[in-house]
Amino acid sequence: MQSLIKPLLPLIAGAALSMPAMAADTAPGARPSTALPGVTLLASELGMPGLDRKRQVRLYLPPGYATSGKRYPVLYMHDAQNLFDNATAYAGEWKVDETMDALSKSGQLELIVVGIDNGQDKRMTELNAWSSERFGPGEGEKYMDFIVKVLKPMIDKDYRTLPDRANTAIMGSSMGGLISHYAINQYPQVFSKAGVFSPAYWTAKPVFDFVKAKQLPKDARVFMLMGGEEGGSMVGDALSMADLIAKTGHPADNLVYKIVPGAQHNEGFWSAEFREAVLWMFAANTKR
Repeated sequence: MQSLIKPLLPLIAGAALSMPAMAADTAPGARPSTALPGVTLLASELGMPGLDRKRQVRLYLPPGYATSGKRYPVLYMHDAQNLFDNATAYAGEWKVDETMDALSKSGQLELIVVGIDNGQDKRMTELNAWSSERFGPGEGEKYMDFIVKVLKPMIDKDYRTLPDRANTAIMGSSMGGLISHYAINQYPQVFSKAGVFSPAYWTAKPVFDFVKAKQLPKDARVFMLMGGEEGGSMVGDALSMADLIAKTGHPADNLVYKIVPGAQHNEGFWSAEFREAVLWMFAANTKR
């Protein structure tokens, strides 16, 4: 297991519960859009089988996509309202488009990024594969089925992707980190990389038994990130998960557990760490 920052900070006792990144109800024009030209919305919302609802998808294409003729790796991300545009973000955006444009222009990495909007009041159940007395029946299995069986085939058909697992990743924060971890274990034939930022394991304790029983392929890459000032049991849970993955025999070179002293549970933190994580995840695609 690779630990990028030592030592681990002590747990923060009695900190607030972790329920960030829900979409704000922002009136049109209330905040100016910061999305770059490479970001578009799919023309129509997509139906989610088994969930009786539809969802908006936001797409980022690299600057040279229109003229290159190349095929590109794909990163799937959750809470898309927060990824590209301050006008739709809950508490600031990740600036995924700015970061990826810079990486593309420097010749380091080019990706297609597919962002799935969160379901606002459905977020806590959609991004959890396990039911909870507090939050309700888990819908994460059906949510991931939507990504794997509906969204990904459509993206691979309509855009120039590299569709194999070696070129497909998933990433999210908080509940999005939890469902991303679930996804790479549940669908190892689809995803070979996962960015697990500030995972809300506290909402789904069965995830530990799941990860132990359904071990990752040895080539799967998992980047786990946690802020030193994230609340409750979050730091301890993430460390326990990293230790569990290591004890399954997963290669140390394919697992990162990074804790950032002083960092809190917010989009600004995740935005600042996105570049490092995506370069590590897609190291085989990276030009240095």
